[in-house]
Amino acid sequence: MSSLNEEEESLTQEPPSRNEMSRRQFLTYTLGGATAFMGAGVILPMVRFAVDPILQKKGEGEFIKVAEASKITEEPQEFTFELPQQDGWYASTAMLTAWIRKDANGDIYALSPICKHLGCTVGWNNNKAHPDEYHCPCHGARYTKQGRQLAVAAKPLDQYTTKIDGGWVYLGEIVPNTVSAKEA
Repeated sequence: MSSLNEEEESLTQEPPSRNEMSRRQFLTYTLGGATAFMGAGVILPMVRFAVDPILQKKGEGEFIKVAEASKITEEPQEFTFELPQQDGWYASTAMLTAWIRKDANGDIYALSPICKHLGCTVGWNNNKAHPDEYHCPCHGARYTKQGRQLAVAAKPLDQYTTKIDGGWVYLGEIVPNTVSAKEA
């Protein structure tokens, strides 16, 4: 009997076989991989677009050489300067204006000519009814020499950050006006 059982056991045991992939498994893996590859091709640029601004280093901002410091007086003077810009692959040059003057202490500061009411350009001493003031011709906003608002506008004129180097006045970014707060 034992020989019969041994024969049956040897017949029921299958020889070791290779794990072969079925056609269905092959198609599942192939299509799943191709779908994941195409999905990553769509998702990765969106993730890069969202995360890239966070990873960019913020510099101090560039200063542009505008005028000789020796030519600046206590009377506001209008200076025009060029600001190079890069927008994607398109390089351009913006023409900007600043009103630059010295205060009583000899400190040089520059005001933006953009009216805080509706964005028109202000001029110095261009209204005979209100001499020695910045005046907006669009809606009648008026500002003092330091840029403090007198009429119509809700805020003072913005100012540029300034730097004096080698006898030249350099202008940087536009910031809220701090000079008008010192005004009595």
